[in-house]
Amino acid sequence: MFARRIVVVGSGYVGLTTGACLASLGHKVICADVDAAKVTRLKAGEVTILEPRLAELVAEGLAAGRLEFVLGARNAVADAEVVFLCVPTPMGSGGAADLAAVESVIAEVRELLPSGCVVVNKSTVPVGTAARVHELLDRADVAVVSNPEFLREGTAVHDFLNPDRIVVGSSAQDAAERVAALYAKLGAPTVFTDAPSAEMVKYAANCFLAMKLSYVNAMAELCERLGADVADVTEGMGYDRRIGQSFLQPGPGWGGSCLPKDTHALVQVAEAVDFDFMLLRASIDTNTRQRDRMVAKIRDAVGGVLDGVRLAVLGLAFKAGTNDLRDSPALAVAEKLRAEGAELVAFDPGIPAAVPGMTDAVRVVSDPYQAAEGALGLVLLTEWPEFRTLDWPRVAGLLAGKAVVDTRNLLDADVLRRAGLAWHGVGRSPVA
Repeated sequence: MFARRIVVVGSGYVGLTTGACLASLGHKVICADVDAAKVTRLKAGEVTILEPRLAELVAEGLAAGRLEFVLGARNAVADAEVVFLCVPTPMGSGGAADLAAVESVIAEVRELLPSGCVVVNKSTVPVGTAARVHELLDRADVAVVSNPEFLREGTAVHDFLNPDRIVVGSSAQDAAERVAALYAKLGAPTVFTDAPSAEMVKYAANCFLAMKLSYVNAMAELCERLGADVADVTEGMGYDRRIGQSFLQPGPGWGGSCLPKDTHALVQVAEAVDFDFMLLRASIDTNTRQRDRMVAKIRDAVGGVLDGVRLAVLGLAFKAGTNDLRDSPALAVAEKLRAEGAELVAFDPGIPAAVPGMTDAVRVVSDPYQAAEGALGLVLLTEWPEFRTLDWPRVAGLLAGKAVVDTRNLLDADVLRRAGLAWHGVGRSPVA
């Protein structure tokens, strides 16, 4: 495999993981970002993203001279063979993806790209974005390729280096093959297609997972009403190879940086071509309802009133293993609890202190037992495995009440019962 000179524009979850992993495969990578403080930290090997192995790969890349960080894309692209766009595409007006960052980068580097360079859309972008980028570039000598990422926060490095598939979309076969060759060492199946289909693959995959989660959350509510146990139901479903065991865990709703914006974006894309994606809209509505249902469950567990009630909250990040608070269902539930007058004291292993503008609904503490002290009830909102091994008799002694609402079905109900606590799960009968 030939080593390539690669530029990665954007050093967030996707960009930093992409850059560090490509450097680990032997390529020469320059990561560019507009945040001067971030660039300074990364040059020193300081990684603030909580992601297993990422800091190690950055340090290895820096030490080997294969990884470099610079301020601004224009200072990176002069000798690039491949330029990856890994910039934010947040939810914009009406739910559509906001492509301002993509368009800004293209305007910045358009005249600086060397002839024969390939521009790669790595960010999640609507169908038609590759064509839009090609139009904005207005460079017949620069190809555009769609190469969506399929990285899960908390396992992003593992996912990059052990991919289920590589998807490459372009009308320029040579450019597509050059991008696919970057991953040759990984030995993954490669799907070659056109750019619109490659762009659609990412949305189709994420929206399917969102619908699967909404389905299991609805099934959990039905189990509660009928006296069935959702854990047994999903176990029985998961052995069916047509369904599989992943994404069958009920919870407080899905969130994070991808699923909410991607589901809304695909609804907007569908509406633009006069297609009413009713199934996807129902999944979004079900997710919103799930958060309200968790609030109702918590309210009932502590006696029917939340105003003035102190609650301990375990977990704020959108999933265990990350410190990402973007569109966190834990925060969404916490904000609804606070709106009803509850006083919330929260602990999260990945969030050591308050994050202004994000955790304003709670008081963040650095110890789970401090969160429990004097609280009428405890609410688990993020599935950190270390919560299972807390000293639950100690927690019981600190709480002013007995209710524990486990929105992730993470805890051992019998352990809590022996500690004198009443466990309330999702889709399962309470244990007291």
